[in-house]
Amino acid sequence: MRVLHISPLYAQPVDGLPTQAATTGFYWVSCTRSELEAQLPAIQTMLVRLGGSALVDLHVSDLLNPAIPSNYDYTSVYDVLVFRRLANAHLPPLNGSPASPAVATPPGLPAVMAGTGSAASSAPPPSHNPAHSGQREAPVLQRVETQPVGFALYDQILLSVHPDGCFVLENFWQRLISGPAKTDSRQVSTKMPVEPADLMLRMVNGMVDGYLDLRRTLTRQIDHWQMALLKPNRRFSNWASVLDVRLALHQLDEICEDQRAAVQDWTEALEGWPPEHTPARQHERELLRVRSRDVLEHIERVTHHIHRMEQSAETAVQMHFSAQSNRANDIMRTLTTVTAIFLPLNLIAGIFGMNFEFIPFVHKKDGFIWALVAMVFITVVLVAYFWRRRYLESEEKE
Repeated sequence: MRVLHISPLYAQPVDGLPTQAATTGFYWVSCTRSELEAQLPAIQTMLVRLGGSALVDLHVSDLLNPAIPSNYDYTSVYDVLVFRRLANAHLPPLNGSPASPAVATPPGLPAVMAGTGSAASSAPPPSHNPAHSGQREAPVLQRVETQPVGFALYDQILLSVHPDGCFVLENFWQRLISGPAKTDSRQVSTKMPVEPADLMLRMVNGMVDGYLDLRRTLTRQIDHWQMALLKPNRRFSNWASVLDVRLALHQLDEICEDQRAAVQDWTEALEGWPPEHTPARQHERELLRVRSRDVLEHIERVTHHIHRMEQSAETAVQMHFSAQSNRANDIMRTLTTVTAIFLPLNLIAGIFGMNFEFIPFVHKKDGFIWALVAMVFITVVLVAYFWRRRYLESEEKE
């Protein structure tokens, strides 16, 4: 468990749970679900002393539930927001601060993950070899898991509950306690959160930006399937993988819908807060509204991109079957044309194969030559005619 006292100028770690309200700033208490379950009585006592109310049992169970979807709830004293994040992603920098170092990724998983799922695959992904087009490839979208991060928001304290090894906690903790950062021989100070809601929205915005970073990976994945589906000379057999990608996109869409509903409920609740009486507090309240709308807009961008990727995948499948149908029509046209060319030749051969005693050219020495010349002449004429009508051309060479 970590406790951080955040003031307008600095952030200082605190040993143990705070026992009295801060004179300036607020406290950020962060813990894992196991730590919350183990130290729940002490945390409840601290919340009663500093926040005025303990967490109700339903909210405690929500914060301890690893499978809960994104949602928002409130009481007269505090608000609770649960937001699902990607288990492996990179967070953007905070207000001009330098980008955080890359988060270590477990072996067997790509550095940037795409999609969602209830559990990550433990097996390493197979290496892609274009030569083996028939081998099924594990989609990137299958190897990503999402985990919930819970927030209990009080007036002067923010309780955040994270999964074990949460990179959101590590990144924001290091950014807040690192102080001013030097960039190009100039000192750039990171603006500290002014209240618990501001810090919560910053972390939520960072988690949403992790979903926005998936666009490149999603685009590469869909482009790969489009290129494979639009190769008419190769038989495509990875339909199970394509179905997995589409199912993963649907799962990501559902998660984004839950996130959007939770942030929308939070935004509506923020509008119902009592008005502030000082210009500075009114400005801070307006900044909270702006940041909330920005988070909501980012979620809508992710949802829009997912819908576009679903349409691209559906279009690629339809274009694949259309190309296969055109190729089959081209083959049938060529076979029909060849049959039409040989049909007169079969007629001539059938006529001279009749069992009549007197047939023209049968008993002549040059009869075979004349029949052969006639057959060649008919073949050339028909081939020229069909070629002029473009019945023998291949559309793939155009």
